[in-house]
Amino acid sequence: MKRPYFLWDYNFSDLEVKKIIKRGDKFTRNFLVSRILESAKFEDVWKYITLENLVIIFPELKLKKEIKQIWKKAFQAWGYNF
Repeated sequence: MKRPYFLWDYNFSDLEVKKIIKRGDKFTRNFLVSRILESAKFEDVWKYITLENLVIIFPELKLKKEIKQIWKKAFQAWGYNF
């Protein structure tokens, strides 16, 4: 099983991460999306979640303050406000 590089401390495969984000429980989904936003390369974020879905769950995510501010600025540039 090849683990995504941003999950160095958990045993989830790439496919498992994608399934959990699409159909998993809210707690685990939010944890994984938060980890992706904090630790994955920007271009890799979109391999796991769409912008539309991210906009919906973003207010629920527990992110480091600096990371949350960076993403808020990106959303503003794309026409979304939080």
